[in-house]
Parts: sequence; structure tokens; C-alpha cells
Amino acid sequence: MDLATIIGIIAGAAVIALAIFLGGSFAQFVDLPSIFIVIGGGTAATLIRFPIAGVGNAFVTGGKIAFTHKKVEPRELIAKIAEMGDVVRRNGPLGLENMEIEEPNLAKGGQMIADGYDAAFIRESMELERDQYLTRLSEGQRIFKSLGDATPAFGMIGTLVGLVQMLANMDDPSAIGPAMAVALLTTLYGAVLANLVCLPIADKLTAKLTLEEINQTLIIDGIMSIRDGKSPNIIREMLFAYLPETQRGELVEEAA
Repeated sequence: MDLATIIGIIAGAAVIALAIFLGGSFAQFVDLPSIFIVIGGGTAATLIRFPIAGVGNAFVTGGKIAFTHKKVEPRELIAKIAEMGDVVRRNGPLGLENMEIEEPNLAKGGQMIADGYDAAFIRESMELERDQYLTRLSEGQRIFKSLGDATPAFGMIGTLVGLVQMLANMDDPSAIGPAMAVALLTTLYGAVLANLVCLPIADKLTAKLTLEEINQTLIIDGIMSIRDGKSPNIIREMLFAYLPETQRGELVEEAA
């Protein structure tokens, strides 16, 4: 579970709620027309830009990455791949069937080695899996970025709608208040939704995309090295290239 996302959203919402309660009633900041304009308009604009299935998948992917996904560091993968290489040298490829491997693509690669697949087939299959996974992350990032751009824009549209309603009913004081509420609250809803939810999740997906591109390429190179029968030490040294300079020395000391 990604506590940073949960803590950030709860803290941001708590700060806004506290400011509302200190200044007046919470009910004053609830307006259904404003909610319909911001959420409905932002969703409609996003559906115009992307396929419906893509939008649905993006919400699922974004939710998993932002709230439940466990971050896997390259150094952890290198250690696991070296362990797999050691198992293959000691027990042969079938020894991989008894290993517990959490990373799905790494587990798939280990299973293909155990099943005796050709090296070219293994590489092609894993590269296809990597590319599809990165495409899903990229599409999710673009959709949440689109929502983050659209909701403040529809907040401004709601503001204009509220101002028009207010100016059209200047002779009726009872209508000015609700119209002004629409004018102001749509801007508030759009800004909060964009900056507290949509854009942070889009940035988190961008960071995840960068990390996973490194991780999945590392996994493919590691699996191919195991398939070629290279020793764990050679595999480890080859994969050190994926690490920042500061982490390489630590892993060398651990390996020693």
C-alpha cells in the first residue's frame, strides 16, 4: 500500500475542511450544480479525447499505482535475478519452478526458462509484455493529466454560468445567492480535484513509468543472462549498470 498517496490526499482534504469549518458551515460549500459541471464536464471532455475502455482502464491502473502498488527497486530485482542464476547453476532450470518470485514478468521469464523455451522466443515474449505494460501506464498518465487540465477549465465555465445567472436575476435577490454559489464553488471544486487528485496521480504514474521502464528492461536482460548460463556474479555485474553510482558500491559489498 502506498501510504504517501493516502496521507497526502487525507491531509489536503483535512486542511481544506478545517478552513471551511473555521470560517462557516460545511453545507455552504456543497452545491450539486457545481459538482455536475466540474465532474461531468471534465469526464465528458476526457471521453472525447480517449476511448471509453481506455478511460476505464486508466482509473483502475491509476488506483492500483497510487494506492496499492508496491514499489520495486532495481537493486531488489538484481539480487533476485542473481539468486535465480545461482539456483539454475546448482539445480538446473527446473529449480526455478520451486522459487517464490513476486514480480510477475520476472516469474514469467523464470517459468519460460524452466520450460526450456528458445532464447529468441523468451526475449520477444517478454519485450512484448513490457511494451504493453508501459503503454497502459502511459495511457493512464495521459488520461489523469487530461482530467487535471479539464476540471479547472470546467470550473471556470461554471463560474461564467453562475455569473450569467446572477446578472440575469439582479431584480430577484433570492436568486443571486445560489447563482453566486455556482460561480464560486465550481472554480473551487475544479482546483481541488485537479491539484489534490488528478495531477498528483498523473505525476505518480509518470514516475512509475520511468521506474518500470528500467525495471522491465533489467528483468529481460537478467532472464536472458540466466538463459545463457552465465554465473550469478557476472549477471550481477552486468546489471549494476542499471543502478545509480551510489548504490553500486553497496551491492558490491553485500555480494562480497
